[in-house]
Amino acid sequence: MNDPIRLTFHGAAGTVTGSRHLLEAAGRRLLVDCGMFQGLKELRERNWAAPGFDPAFLDDVVLTHAHIDHTGWTPRLMQYGFKGPIHATPATAELLELMLLDAAHIQEEDASFANKKGFSKHAPAEPLYTTINALAALKLLRPLDYDHWRVLSPQVRFRYHNSGHILGAAFVELRIGGAGAPKGGANEGELTVVFSGDVGRYGVPLHVDPLPLPPCDVLVVESTYGDRKHEHASVLAQIREAFRLTVHKRGIVLIPAFAVGRVQQVALILRELMDDGDLSEIPIHIDSPMAVDATAIYSHHLRDGNLDEGLGRGGMLFPRQVKLCRTVHESKMLSAMEGPRVIIAASGMMTGGRILHHLVKRLPDPHNLVLLSGYQAIGTRGRQLQDGAPTLRMHGQNVPVGARVGTIEGLSSHADADEIMRWTGTCPQPPRRVFVVHGEGNAPVALAARLRSAWSGAEVTVPALGDGFDLA
Repeated sequence: MNDPIRLTFHGAAGTVTGSRHLLEAAGRRLLVDCGMFQGLKELRERNWAAPGFDPAFLDDVVLTHAHIDHTGWTPRLMQYGFKGPIHATPATAELLELMLLDAAHIQEEDASFANKKGFSKHAPAEPLYTTINALAALKLLRPLDYDHWRVLSPQVRFRYHNSGHILGAAFVELRIGGAGAPKGGANEGELTVVFSGDVGRYGVPLHVDPLPLPPCDVLVVESTYGDRKHEHASVLAQIREAFRLTVHKRGIVLIPAFAVGRVQQVALILRELMDDGDLSEIPIHIDSPMAVDATAIYSHHLRDGNLDEGLGRGGMLFPRQVKLCRTVHESKMLSAMEGPRVIIAASGMMTGGRILHHLVKRLPDPHNLVLLSGYQAIGTRGRQLQDGAPTLRMHGQNVPVGARVGTIEGLSSHADADEIMRWTGTCPQPPRRVFVVHGEGNAPVALAARLRSAWSGAEVTVPALGDGFDLA
């Protein structure tokens, strides 16, 4: 194996979003993840910029899971002439049909709304990509089951391992240098590169624990919570008093949540707390067509090892008292309803979606409660609200923050610093090179320091955007 092997980071380097890792090896060019940048304006503007590589010359896209910061830029590749294939686990492929079509629809809808209201700086406002682009990307999907090898060329193959995190999430074991090893074993001189995607947590509701790492030469690992530990107090202990006060005042509990994974987890926890009598029994509304469809997909996978055993009653996650709102008419009716009730809507960082319409109406009211339910990236409305902003800019207006604001800690689907170290510790031997990505501020630096201490022989690097490295 004498050909150069080069790894370049075109996203999720120095930031949490926009995961795009380009691997050039054995005459083949693979993009691992193709995410959208989110958060600060300077990050969002990168979605409109040239990607730093020519998508028309990519051979493959390998997706780790369905979240938009790992997949949301995929339809944009179509505009540059990419023609496939796009690899994903079967559950991820199912979820992507929802995620990408919803992302395209939201962008088309937001552009139309901006043009109608005249608050866009561009005339006319245009979507980053269209539903037609998303459909073209979906046609290129090639599902691959966990622990099955896919041979991309005589010199390159890969397989998926369950990483927990969300339904269908995987870390990628990619081998370069020969595809003929018996029973998937390594050939002499073969290089193994593992991309973590997003590492899930241990012992949390809904999702399984991440599987152990195989032996590898190079590890690309996320660091979203690389300098932090999750809160281990129960959800009930964190929200009981605020929830009780909101119900007493007949207010609305508004929960921004990611449509895939987080909505299902939050609704499941609240429903069980109400069933057990720990919280007052009030209606729970899931207001997101994508979350409704994702809930159906989750229900389909209750018994196939993708999710925790024992979930669901009668074959469904939510057998009663969880109301699903799919249409715009249903959402508008919900917006007019009085409390007390819980409304869970996307998006989780309040970057778009129906949650904004609910916030415009409900945020000024001091009787209401907004519960943030996960990581809020710098520059997002969720982070602004978490940091105590007195107003939020939405739909061309400054909306005053009158409602109480809280955060449900410990619900993140990302491993915290100790859990990442636990997961990396399952590797039978230290990799010779480690790249710490998908983190901002001190998070990747802190995790890199811990990895250097744990693996004294490994070269640990925190790459910057656009950095490239020769691996062999």
